Amino acid sequence: MNAIHINWTKPFTNKSGRPYETEDFEILTTILSALRWREKNGKITMITDSEGEKYYQKINLTSIWDGVENILDDIDVNPDVFWAAGKIYALSRQSAPVAMIDTDFIVWETIDAAKDAAVIHYEDLYPDVYPGKEYFKMKDYAFDDEFDWSLKACNTAFCVINDEELLKYYCEQSINFMRHATEQADYLKYMVFAEQRLLPMCAKKLGKSISAFSDLGSLFGENEKRFTHTWGMKQQMRDNHELRNDFCFRCINRIVHEYPYMYDIMKNIENLKQYF
Repeated sequence: MNAIHINWTKPFTNKSGRPYETEDFEILTTILSALRWREKNGKITMITDSEGEKYYQKINLTSIWDGVENILDDIDVNPDVFWAAGKIYALSRQSAPVAMIDTDFIVWETIDAAKDAAVIHYEDLYPDVYPGKEYFKMKDYAFDDEFDWSLKACNTAFCVINDEELLKYYCEQSINFMRHATEQADYLKYMVFAEQRLLPMCAKKLGKSISAFSDLGSLFGENEKRFTHTWGMKQQMRDNHELRNDFCFRCINRIVHEYPYMYDIMKNIENLKQYF
């Protein structure tokens, strides 16, 4: 199955005022995520923008994907509020079946998603993350009366969409929502609605089915061997130098053991040199 990594760099450069760069542990999970998918499941392409393409060329990392596509320069929504909009815009340019994988997510084994769509896990509707529709400030926009607001959200750190109708409808609805939002200060609720709550709403309206590969407890437990998601660990690694070093050394050792040709590439990446 074809898969995509997505990196829209505009949220980073807007916030930091610096040219795009990423952290050592993020580079290493990106390598493992791409190479393991290619080994076990199929092709994977990095969908990015001009800044992202330039960065990956600079650190000589483009070979980990089957291709790098620079198509995200013209996203027309607020990057501060919709920091993950690149995922939806990239997905809108794909055809089903397709897998969307965050660069901090690793699929270790061959997967099979038999339903119309599958996500890594469902999320409960905590009101401080997923408020009701009255929360959203919109212009020239009305929510579809057929949307079911009682459905659990879908975490899309790893998401497979097999149904073309669902793929196109979900992307259209998400982009339409983002384009008509007037809020300029919310950095969570608007984005997770557009990305994670709209998907099950769209699926139910179309009569499509969504399954979950795992659940939140299992994913971060010791028994889940199929997937690794480092999202919840990133701040801990930023705060704990020993934890960060240990994680990076373990990643490098695994990459070198399984993909030895990556050694020369990694040792020349500036913020990985300390580990060689």
